[in-house]
Amino acid sequence: MSTVRDLLARTTSRLADAGVASPRADAEQLVAHVLGFPRGRLLLADPPADEAALDALVARRAAREPLQHLLGTAVLGPVEVAVGPGVFVPRPETEILLEWALGEPGGVVVDLCTGTGALALAIAHARPSAVVHAVEVDPGALSWTRRNLAGSRVALHEADVTAPGVLADLEHTVDVVVCNPPYVPEGLAVPPEVDADPHGAVFAGADGLAVIRPVAALAHRLLRPGGAVGIEHDDSHPAAVREVLAAAGFTEVTTLPDLTGRPRVATGRRA
Repeated sequence: MSTVRDLLARTTSRLADAGVASPRADAEQLVAHVLGFPRGRLLLADPPADEAALDALVARRAAREPLQHLLGTAVLGPVEVAVGPGVFVPRPETEILLEWALGEPGGVVVDLCTGTGALALAIAHARPSAVVHAVEVDPGALSWTRRNLAGSRVALHEADVTAPGVLADLEHTVDVVVCNPPYVPEGLAVPPEVDADPHGAVFAGADGLAVIRPVAALAHRLLRPGGAVGIEHDDSHPAAVREVLAAAGFTEVTTLPDLTGRPRVATGRRA
């Protein structure tokens, strides 16, 4: 019978051969998932009596099915949300946007293009006194949004962030706007895991800015004077997104790097 150490080594090798970017970490999470054992204590666990369930998951991951789809969950900051086909999977890059938002004062927060609702939920969890709104339009994503936000304090709005007059009742009352919109230029090659996300949650026109432009205008309309906006973007777009924010009327426009040092979030303040 294989030991857990053997399973981890074999799984890591198989995922590495398939081109998975983080084979060891993925192997640990898959083995922990099958065993129902904490990832940090895996070597203390007994191996499964039947490895068929693990083999099936490893085969799917080797085929580049997203790890989060196999686990059924994704983590952002202090929260874990349900994910699967039909909704964009939260990624570590968005931790930067979350950290920035929590550093801003104010009690009214709006999360545009919320998807799973993870960012709104994480902000509400970290800020119990905040009034948090989340906005999503895609029917496929909304089934996951409703599931994840059920029982929370987050107010869900089924609305198109590019539509004129959206959230008119919140105009000039919001302290912080956050958004992780679709931002990949149409036709750009992406990893298979990203290709598994809904097309409309990833790609945004020829230059990748088709959603960011109206989002900047909407954020300016929603924010009170002194309120701030943070928008995640492609790492090739820092200057372009800063220009969009400046053109929308924002001051103190700057770019924040992600954990690997790549430019990832643009922020600005309503004068």
